[in-house]
Amino acid sequence: MRPFPAAIATPMNFLPLAVVQRATAAMLAQIMKRHPDMFGRLGEHSHKRYGFQPVDLPFAFMVEPARPAITVSRKGRLPEVDAAVEGPLFMLLALMEGRQDADALFFSRDLSVTGDMEAMLALRNALDDSGIDLPRDLGAFAGPFAPVVTGLANRLRGHILSETRGEQAWN
Repeated sequence: MRPFPAAIATPMNFLPLAVVQRATAAMLAQIMKRHPDMFGRLGEHSHKRYGFQPVDLPFAFMVEPARPAITVSRKGRLPEVDAAVEGPLFMLLALMEGRQDADALFFSRDLSVTGDMEAMLALRNALDDSGIDLPRDLGAFAGPFAPVVTGLANRLRGHILSETRGEQAWN
């Protein structure tokens, strides 16, 4: 899978963390608005803290489904989490949408999972059932330009996914 472009990732080192935090929290709020039951299948794992560490970004993310909230930190400064997954950003986003086979990526070592595996499996199952479509779900941010933004995001996603082993949604 194509890594996040370094020409974009490198300047992100200079972004104030508060700006990234605000944008990321707004994205999570938008996704939760469209998928209010997204974390419903977590059961006993809903109070756990999940870390997401894109290897090609200078940030790490901690999601707390019980609140629901997301916390952004600089790479290497992620607060303590119960379970974490590390891999390229586009791969993590494809997993969020259920467009990649998490088991295959784990066993091929394309991504790394640490901590409470049962909690991470519960999160994966919850996300698989949620029907997240990031271009559509986040396109609403664009107001009247939503169709254009959604279309461009769909094309970008198609281009990125066409370079992977699993071109179609696996589930």
